[in-house]
Amino acid sequence: MATPCGFRLAGRLDVEQTRRQKRPIIPAIGRSVGAKTTEDSDKMSQITLTFPDGNTRDVPIGTTPAQVAESISKSLSKKAISAQVDGAHWDLAWPIEADAKISINTMQDDDAALELIRHDLAHIMARAVQTIWPDVKVTIGPVRDFGWFYDFDRAEPFTPEDLGAIEAEMKRIIAARETVRTEVWDRERARKHYADSGESFKVELLDRIPGDEPIRMYWHGEWQDLCRGPHLQHTGQIPADAFKLTRVSSAYWLGDNTRPQLQRIYGIAFRNRDDLKMHLKFLEEAEARDHRRLGREMDLYHMQEEAPGQVFWHPNGWTIYTTLQDYMRRRQRRGGYVEVNTPQVVDRKLWEASGHWDKYQDHMFIVEVDEEHAREKAINALKPMNCPCHVQVFNQGLKSYRDLPLRMAEFGSCARYEPSGALHGIMRVRGFTQDDGHIFCTEDQIQAECAAFINFLSETYRDLGFETFDIAFATRPEKRVGSDESWDHVEGALEAAIKSTGNPYRVEEGDGAFYGPKLDFYLTDAIGRVWQCGTFQVDPNLPERLGASYIGEDGNKHRPYMLHRAVLGSFERFIGILIENSAGKLPFWLAPRQVVVASIVSEADDYVAEVVEALTKAGVRAEADIRNEKINYKVREHSLGKVPAILAIGRQEVEDRTVTLRRLGEKATQVISLDEVTAALSAEATPPDLRQK
Repeated sequence: MATPCGFRLAGRLDVEQTRRQKRPIIPAIGRSVGAKTTEDSDKMSQITLTFPDGNTRDVPIGTTPAQVAESISKSLSKKAISAQVDGAHWDLAWPIEADAKISINTMQDDDAALELIRHDLAHIMARAVQTIWPDVKVTIGPVRDFGWFYDFDRAEPFTPEDLGAIEAEMKRIIAARETVRTEVWDRERARKHYADSGESFKVELLDRIPGDEPIRMYWHGEWQDLCRGPHLQHTGQIPADAFKLTRVSSAYWLGDNTRPQLQRIYGIAFRNRDDLKMHLKFLEEAEARDHRRLGREMDLYHMQEEAPGQVFWHPNGWTIYTTLQDYMRRRQRRGGYVEVNTPQVVDRKLWEASGHWDKYQDHMFIVEVDEEHAREKAINALKPMNCPCHVQVFNQGLKSYRDLPLRMAEFGSCARYEPSGALHGIMRVRGFTQDDGHIFCTEDQIQAECAAFINFLSETYRDLGFETFDIAFATRPEKRVGSDESWDHVEGALEAAIKSTGNPYRVEEGDGAFYGPKLDFYLTDAIGRVWQCGTFQVDPNLPERLGASYIGEDGNKHRPYMLHRAVLGSFERFIGILIENSAGKLPFWLAPRQVVVASIVSEADDYVAEVVEALTKAGVRAEADIRNEKINYKVREHSLGKVPAILAIGRQEVEDRTVTLRRLGEKATQVISLDEVTAALSAEATPPDLRQK
C-alpha cells in the first residue's frame, strides 16, 4: 500500500530499554546556526542552505531544520512543524548532510500540516488501541484521502462503541503533549527487536523496506513506531477537536486473500473543527448519493458472491446502460468512427507480442484449455483491454495513407483482476465494458485528431450534465521509448490541439506513458468530487510491436500512430458517477422509469391505460399503477424509486381528459391536458443528440 511514510510498525518498548537503546543521531552544533567556524575547521564541514527568498547561509553539516528555524527567530521555532528540503518533506529533527534548498513549514502550510496531522493521528490511534487492548498487534496504516486507516490483528471485530473509547484515549494522548523522538537503527537490531517481541507482521514489513532506506524509529511516550516519517514535534500539536474515527471494515494482510484477515479502522482529520464539520456534512451528502444504496432503491442491479466484481443488471439498470450505449453509438458514427467487435478470449501469444503478458499478467484472468490433439494446454487470457485486438483488425488487408485517419470504436467487454478489497459497487469491478476507440493516423494528423476528440468529448459531457471538465497534459517520463525529437513533435501537437479548442489545462511533467504523452480528462460532480474519465494517448509502440503499417505517398511502408481514446472510460463506472452526481435523479431521457400513471380511483383504470399507451407511442417509458392503494402511498413509493414524473388520475381528470403532473422533488402539481403532457414529455424523452437545435 502506498503511503507518504512508507511502512510503519507499532509496538511497546519499556522505558528502561528505551534508555539503554537510545543513541543520538543529530550531531551537536554551535549556539548559533550561522556562527563562524573555528580556525581549524575546514570548508568541508560546512553546507550551504538556500532559502525561498534566494538568501543563503553556511551551516555545519548535520544541522537540523529545527535549528535553522531557531536561528531565524524564536517565534518561527515555536510555529515550525516540518521543512521542505530540496522539495522533500523533512522532519525538523533530521540532519541535513548536503547543500540544499530549504523552507520551514507551519500550520499555515495546508499540505504539510494535513499530512503530519493525519500521519501522527494514525500513530496515536494505534497507540490508543494497544493501550486499551495490549494483545492487539498493529500492522500498517497509510495516510490517504482525508485521513488514514490502520490495520489491526484482532480476532474480535471492533464495534462503534469501541471507536468511541479509542477516540477518548487518543484525546488523552494528545493532551499529554509528549515529545516525539526519532532514532536511526541498523536493520539487524530492528529485526531482532521485533522478532524477540513476537511481532511477525513487523518483521515482514521490515524486510520489505528497501535496503538503502534508513530504519527510523519514532517514539511518543513509551510507545514506539518504525516509520519513514516525518512527524510533528509533540502530540499537543494535533488539534484534538478536528478528527473523528468513521468506520470499521476487514482487510486481508497486504491485500492477499491467502493471508490473515485484519480489522481496519478509518479516521478523518483536519486543521480545525469547522473543516471537520464541513467534511462530515459532505460525507452525509455522499452517503445519500451512494450508487450502491440508490441502485437498490431504483432496482438497477445486484452483485453476488458467485461472480465477484461483476454486475447483474436488472431491467431498470440495463435500460440506462443501453440508452447510454445507443447515444454513444450514434455520436461515434457521426464522428466518423467504424464500429468493430473483437474476441474476449485471446491466446497468450498476442499478449506476449503486445507486451501485456510481462507487464499486466497479474491483472489478467488466465484460461487453460486442453485443445484436441494438442500436446500441451493452450493458454488464453480474457482481454483486459481492446488495443491489441484493434491492431489485428487494422492489419487485415493493405492500408494506404488515403485510409487514414481510421477511427475504430468498440464497446469492448473486458476483464481485469482487482483485489476483493478494492471492489466498490459498479465503480470498481472485474468485468466491464469500455467505450473504447483507437485512431490510426500519420504523425501530421495527430493534432487535428486530438482537437476533434476534445470537441467530441466536450459535447458528450455537456449532454450528460457536465458543463465543464479539466484537462491534465502528461508529458514524457524518465523511462520512455522513442527519440527526443519524436516526443517534441508529439507533445507539441497535443498542446497545440488543446490550445486550439480554447480549453484550459495543467501540465503533469513526467506522467506520460512510456510510449507517448497523454491527456486525462477530469469531471467534478455536484458535491465537488473529481473523477478521471476520458483519456487520449499517443502510441507509436504498439503498432511497431504488432507489425501495423500503411503504404505512404512515396509507395513505401510506414508505421501509423495509434491514438487510444475513451470518453466514458467504462459504462459501469460512468453510470455510477451519473447516479451519484444526480442523486438518482437522472436526466429524463436517461431515467429507466420515466413516467408512472397512477390511478386515484378504480373508475380511472381505463383512462390510465389510454394515457400509458399515448405516452408509449410518443417514445416515453410509461407504466401504469392501478393498485388499490392511496395516491400518497404511490407517490412516496415511486419517488423513492426516482421516477421523474407521476401522473395522477381521478374522476375529474377522466372527465376533463387531463392529468395531474407531479415532478420528482417538487410539492407543487400541475393540471395539464393529455395532448400537452404527451408532447412535453416526449420532447424530454428525446436524447439530446436527436433534438432539433
